[in-house]
Amino acid sequence: MRVGVIMGGISSEREVSLNSGQSILANLNKDKYEIIPIVIDAKEDLFTKVKEIDFALLALHGKFGEDGTVQAVLQTMGIPYSGCDTLSSAVCMDKDMTKKILKSRDIRTAPWFNVKSLDDIDYMKIDNLGYPVVVKPNNGGSSVATFVIKEESEIENAVIEALKWDKEVMIEKYIKGDEITCPILDGQMFPVLAIKPKSAFFDYTSKYSDGGADEFIVELEPSLHKQVEEMALATYNALKCSVYARVDMIVSEGIPYILEVNTLPGMTKNSLFPKSAAGKNVDFSKLLDLIIETSIKERT
Repeated sequence: MRVGVIMGGISSEREVSLNSGQSILANLNKDKYEIIPIVIDAKEDLFTKVKEIDFALLALHGKFGEDGTVQAVLQTMGIPYSGCDTLSSAVCMDKDMTKKILKSRDIRTAPWFNVKSLDDIDYMKIDNLGYPVVVKPNNGGSSVATFVIKEESEIENAVIEALKWDKEVMIEKYIKGDEITCPILDGQMFPVLAIKPKSAFFDYTSKYSDGGADEFIVELEPSLHKQVEEMALATYNALKCSVYARVDMIVSEGIPYILEVNTLPGMTKNSLFPKSAAGKNVDFSKLLDLIIETSIKERT
């Protein structure tokens, strides 16, 4: 089977995607697959570079990769691909839509509102949320242009910077607590990872620099673990995820809140999903096999 590892892309997360792609190339079973690296530099590359493959293993992140666009193109071309489908990818990429669906299902998430311009900033709403707040692009990833704002005077500049990356910006109540992440593959939650960033929060540097954060499998207290697993799977199902995804949470005083859902989690040497899989004695190569096998089952 000719497996195309699709990486690069045109989003702010291009470098992360290239790193994911290289890690995947290094760990795919070369005896099992004919491996074809495919670097996307422009949108039209997708139409011209994937014609000869039997399966698309997506290592893309961000816009035109994680937002359902690439998935729609591959579906139209009849090429099975890894991960969530077009609808789920698009919804999970839009943080506002994600939170609206979670709220409709009574799944706990921090209160928020979105703005499209400086004129939309409602300081009374922010006061009601209470400082600090998190300001971030609505459709961004990898914590690019994400700020924890502690006072009103800092809001405008944070929104201006976030608007450089997206047309819509989320202003969300900051929940102080311990960050965890819950990888899910084929409807089963893998070991939960605790995330202890060296900086104020799990920002871009923490995520992708060696030693930027301590990330380790954590044994939660049984009743909390049960609640976290139920919330993670309820979120996965509410957003119609398929194959695999990673549900990020924050636990504040024993109460978990959903942060966001990653439909194409990073696959670099520092990435969370492979670390979690290792806790089930599933090495990187086997994890990629499972993703391919589950994706093909889902798409056929």
